[in-house]
Amino acid sequence: MDWTAHLCEQLTWHWENHARPRLETLTDDEYFWEPVAPCWSIRPRSEARTATPVGAGELIMDFMYPEPSPAPVTTIAWRLGHLLVGVFGQRNASHFGGPRFDYETLVWPPDARSSLDALDDAYARWVAGVRGLDSDTLLRPVGPAEGSFAEFPYADLVLHINREAIHHMAEALLLRDLYGARH
Repeated sequence: MDWTAHLCEQLTWHWENHARPRLETLTDDEYFWEPVAPCWSIRPRSEARTATPVGAGELIMDFMYPEPSPAPVTTIAWRLGHLLVGVFGQRNASHFGGPRFDYETLVWPPDARSSLDALDDAYARWVAGVRGLDSDTLLRPVGPAEGSFAEFPYADLVLHINREAIHHMAEALLLRDLYGARH
């Protein structure tokens, strides 16, 4: 059995046939829409809603660690930003030769289109990297880049990232459905 192909297909089928096509026409209004208050988003630095927002440019991502309980509702912008950095970007940098990505130094994309373009690039690098993992590598520990999970095999990392991506894209799509049904 080709485990690499199966691990890739779990994410790529969802991404290419369901999630990403439904975001193709995402508007800036939907991207930044706040369905409830308080809501975390990506916003101008002067409008930050948390004590420890992250980002290097004029826009920041509302952020707090540890996050409050219950966790705040987040916008599509926030969800896509988390996918860009915390799900794909940091892992691409750590495991697949991608550029440095972290919440503190990123200049956040200012609109839906540029966010989706950046996310598409990060997703493509992740999938290409996973496709390059052979059966032996899938069993090898991921190493110190994954902190307390350093001894876990690459297969576990891929499954985790797949779950995270599917989960957060589903949340973004639900927010888009709620935006469309709000009247």
